[in-house]
Amino acid sequence: MQKEKIGLLLITGTAIAVLLALLTRAPIPQDLAYHDFSDSVGMFNIPNILNVLSNLPFILVGLLGLHKLTRINSLNIVSENKLAYMALFFGITLVAFGSGYYHLWPDNQTLVWDRLPMTIAFMGLFSIVISEYISIKLGKILLIPLLALGLLSVFYWHFTEANGQGDLRFYAFVQFFPMLAIPIILLTFKSSFSQTSGYWWLLVAYIAAKVFEHFDTEIHSLLVVVSGHSIKHVAAAIGVYILLRSYESRVEYA
Repeated sequence: MQKEKIGLLLITGTAIAVLLALLTRAPIPQDLAYHDFSDSVGMFNIPNILNVLSNLPFILVGLLGLHKLTRINSLNIVSENKLAYMALFFGITLVAFGSGYYHLWPDNQTLVWDRLPMTIAFMGLFSIVISEYISIKLGKILLIPLLALGLLSVFYWHFTEANGQGDLRFYAFVQFFPMLAIPIILLTFKSSFSQTSGYWWLLVAYIAAKVFEHFDTEIHSLLVVVSGHSIKHVAAAIGVYILLRSYESRVEYA
């Protein structure tokens, strides 16, 4: 119980600190240089072909997750909040299409369709972790508000960009706060399932994906045939696949 109280304090403190850090600074517009990826090679009339096709693993793991969710006893999940697991894998499936579309013609307009499905996946995951570790009821109650919050953050950014003063602060909070809060939850609350490694591997894959994204050009220069951004997509999809496999092998505590 003491660890859980510490966890709640840490989550609350982290949320306040992140919000204050974002709200006390000027609006953050989208850096247009973000769209200048290292690998721009096209083939078969497909521009930026590797950055586009490297999204295919998201379709595979997303559809596999949705398929397994429809099979009775295929996955060990919190059935009372099954919609959150569906949101996670549905969002992952849509990421393939949204990110693929964005990488065909990278700009602020197409980036909207990349970010919308990512927020669905992030918020679905956050609701799942809350359900499994803190409270099934709370996770279920928060699912729709979290999804709405995620989608609104993208619409808000897009609206501000269209009006000449882009502001990514809301979206930054929605994307990164869950990734800070989830490790705190994993460390301070007890899971209702026997295995928790899947979430840790997903977090490792997420961090690795961010590293590959950041060093896009350097990795491309080193490997020549593939860039860091393409590897980012594959790394993130592998993390989701490991999580899916953990759902199959774990056992729920009585």
